[in-house]
Amino acid sequence: METQESIVKKTSEFLILPYSQVVGQQQIKLALELAYVAPRIGGVLLSGERGTGKSTAVRAFSQMMYNRLPVTLPINATEDRVVGGWKIKDLMQSRAIPEPGLLEEANGSLLYIDEVNLLDDHIVNIILDVTSTGVLVVQREGQSEQKQVSFTLVGTMNPEEGGLRPQLLDRFGLMVSVEAEKNETSRLNILKAVLDFDRAFSQTGESEWSDYIDKAKEENRKHKELLKAAKQNFYSVEIPDKILSKCVQLAKEFKTEGNRGDYMVALAARACAALQGDSQVMEDHVAKVAQLALQHRRNPEFVQNREMLWTQEDKDLVDAILKGYK
Repeated sequence: METQESIVKKTSEFLILPYSQVVGQQQIKLALELAYVAPRIGGVLLSGERGTGKSTAVRAFSQMMYNRLPVTLPINATEDRVVGGWKIKDLMQSRAIPEPGLLEEANGSLLYIDEVNLLDDHIVNIILDVTSTGVLVVQREGQSEQKQVSFTLVGTMNPEEGGLRPQLLDRFGLMVSVEAEKNETSRLNILKAVLDFDRAFSQTGESEWSDYIDKAKEENRKHKELLKAAKQNFYSVEIPDKILSKCVQLAKEFKTEGNRGDYMVALAARACAALQGDSQVMEDHVAKVAQLALQHRRNPEFVQNREMLWTQEDKDLVDAILKGYK
């Protein structure tokens, strides 16, 4: 018979909906997983209306991969709180003792910025710099210290509350334009998943909850191992020259600025191939990631105006390029 202590320890992992039980929003899941497999992607932006499961998916993913909820950056965070400063109590007593910032706290796990569009641009820029370089520079009292940090960055935003400057949008490796599920069957499945979790959670310690978390933990364990294997095999996946040419052509046709679009399509396609256990990137992998890598680089003002970012014409253009029709 389980003790209360063992029950609490066993159930504490799933105070939120388990990742394996999150229904729908496949693009969110794909983007999170690609960013984990290929850290050089440098962050994921989830843009969409409230109540679409953005935060739930991010927290569930973090819990599965890192056994902890993500480090969350508050909107009013100061630069000292982000990069590190001094412990205030000790400073008031004339003792200068460094205090790690949120970026160090997130090292080796996930940093989550809810409503990133409401955060000060300077702070966002600092975070994106650290995400892309893996180096945190802390300057105190005229001294500069460099620290190696690595985390998966995820930002969410509701376009109704304002947008991000194009320069900052471009710094996010992938972007998901999140919409509420409109299909009635999908909505029904989402509702059932949430209600099943609520019911099981209310019966902590009873057999139904125990069975529920045992199943969820096993499914999460298998998926976590798959992601870890994909990350380990990432650089062994080959990208043929013809595929690289397609990545360049896609970025050119969608009129992205600079070369980051080309790179992100190739990087995400390689991560997608690694996730599927393939040894070589193929057109199908590129097709799956093209929207995630290009939509916010082509016309960032679409995000601000809440216009559709990716139309059927866009999908047809990707298909035509990959099949050699264009």
